[in-house]
Amino acid sequence: MDANAAIARLREWDNQGKYVFSVGLLRQIFHDDSDKAFNKGLARLVAGGLLQRACRGVYINPHARSFDGYAIEHIAIALRPREYNYVSLDSALSEYGALSQIPTGTLTVVTTGVKGRIKTSAGIIEFTHSERPRAEVIQSIIRIPKRPLRVATEKTAWRDLLRVRGRDRAEELGVVPSWSESGLDAGGKAGGGARNN
Repeated sequence: MDANAAIARLREWDNQGKYVFSVGLLRQIFHDDSDKAFNKGLARLVAGGLLQRACRGVYINPHARSFDGYAIEHIAIALRPREYNYVSLDSALSEYGALSQIPTGTLTVVTTGVKGRIKTSAGIIEFTHSERPRAEVIQSIIRIPKRPLRVATEKTAWRDLLRVRGRDRAEELGVVPSWSESGLDAGGKAGGGARNN
């Protein structure tokens, strides 16, 4: 893996808006290297500052012009690339202004993949597994232009919080949903004929 060639390839991806890479994607980019040459070359790129290790298996191009301020969300996608992932729970409710305690340094993500708490160079990502059908997940999240991850609707974020944290913990966090009269229970089911997101 020649440094000049690596810079050129990373620049090509930068021009496409890509600056966070899983090790699997990097292996595809440098497909002409043997496994041994790839591993040594990757170590050299990190040592030389051309790539930074975000967490195990994920790297960032620190010189990218496409940096958009959503590095932690790009990292989340790189960690769960074949799953549905969306911002929910504390992070989403904080964005909606529904939490009295604003979380700092942690992104809460609901995923159809495995759960886990991962420390990255951009902050901590807390993955919570969801067993909901993907079709149902799609209907309860919002796509925001230029943002890597979709975001739960406020009602969905509240339902996720009840399911994961429980009502007592939700009340401790100071969550006061505007639709409390709809009768959402800890399983996320709406009573009184309310539509469930």
